[in-house]
Amino acid sequence: MAVSILIPAFNPDLNLPAYVRELCEAGFSHIVVIDDGSFQEKQEIFQRLETEYGCLVLRHAVNMGKGRALKDALNYYQVFLSRECSGVITADCDGQHTVEDIRRMGQAMEEHPDSLILGARDFDQKSVPAKSRVGNKLTRTVMRLFYGGKISDTQTGLRAIPNSLVEEYLTLPGERFEFETAMLLTALRRKTRIEEVPIQTVYLDGNKSTHFRPVADSWAIYKLILGTFFKYSLSSLSSCLIDFALFQLLLLALGSLSWEVKVTLATVGARVCSSLYNYAVNRQLVFSRGRLGKGTFLKYYILCAAQMLCSAGGVLLFCQWARLPELPAKIVVDGVLFFISYRIQRNWVFAERGEKEKS
Repeated sequence: MAVSILIPAFNPDLNLPAYVRELCEAGFSHIVVIDDGSFQEKQEIFQRLETEYGCLVLRHAVNMGKGRALKDALNYYQVFLSRECSGVITADCDGQHTVEDIRRMGQAMEEHPDSLILGARDFDQKSVPAKSRVGNKLTRTVMRLFYGGKISDTQTGLRAIPNSLVEEYLTLPGERFEFETAMLLTALRRKTRIEEVPIQTVYLDGNKSTHFRPVADSWAIYKLILGTFFKYSLSSLSSCLIDFALFQLLLLALGSLSWEVKVTLATVGARVCSSLYNYAVNRQLVFSRGRLGKGTFLKYYILCAAQMLCSAGGVLLFCQWARLPELPAKIVVDGVLFFISYRIQRNWVFAERGEKEKS
C-alpha cells in the first residue's frame, strides 16, 4: 500500500518546493503539508505546492507549534487517507531528510506494521552542531535511565507511524517539540516495538532553520520525561511524613503498654497506613495514564516486602564489607532502591495494559 508524507512547515524557504518535487518524482502521491501560521510572504510557496505538485495544504491561522501541526495532519490522515495508505511518514520541511531515507522508512514500516519506526542519525559525525550532539545524547541518556529502551535519536523528525498507532498518538500531550517526545514515552510505556533505520545526518547551515527554543522547548520535553518521577518523589515524601506522624501518634495512644510492644505496634500500624496511602496515590495520580493491568495491589506489596528485605540486607552488607556506619549505609542503599522501585512500579506494578490485553 501507499504511504502518506506529512510535512509541518513554518516560514519555509524555497528548498521546500524542490524537496516536494523530488518526493513526487520518487512516487509519493499522498503529501500533506501543514502551514503552521507562516508569514504572508511565504504563502506563494504553499500555493506552488498545491498547484504544481498537488499537495494538500492544511493551514493554521497562527503559529501553533510542530506538535499541533502533526496532530492536525494525523487527524486528517485518519479521517480521509487511512483506507488508502498503510501509515504516515513525518519529515521536516528543510530537506534534511533525503528521499532515499524516506523510501527506506516506508519499507521498514511495511516490514514492521505494528512498530514505531525512527530515522536515526549518527551524532558522532563532525558535521553535527555541538548543541544538537549534546542535547540528543543527554536526552537519550535520561530517557534510558528513567524509561529503559535504547533509542539512539530521540529528537528525529523522520518517523514512520503505521495505521495501528495513528489514532493512539492523536491524543498525546504536547503542542510543540515535546509531542515527539510524548510519542516515544508512550511507545516505551506501552511496550510498542521501536525500530530504528540509520539515515543520513544532514545539517544545513549549522541547523539555522530550526525553530527549537533551547530553554522553553527543553523545559517542556524534560517536564514530560521527569514529570512522573517528580510525582513519585512527592508521593514517597508525603508517605514518609505520614508514616512518621502516625508512628508518633500511636506511641502516645499506646502509652500504657510496654516499650517493646508500643514500638512494634506503632511501627506496623504506621507502615500499613502509609503504604496504603502510597499505593492509592501512585495508582490514581502518579501512574494513572491508560488502563492499568490487573493485580496492582498484590504486586505493590510483593515489591514492598522485597524492598524491605533488600534494604536490610544491603545495609548489613555495606556495614560489614565497606565498614560504613549504619546511617550512611542506609542512605546509600535506600537511595538506590528508591530509584529501582520507581522503575519496577512503572514497568510492572502499575504497567499499562498492552494492546493484546485491551482487545
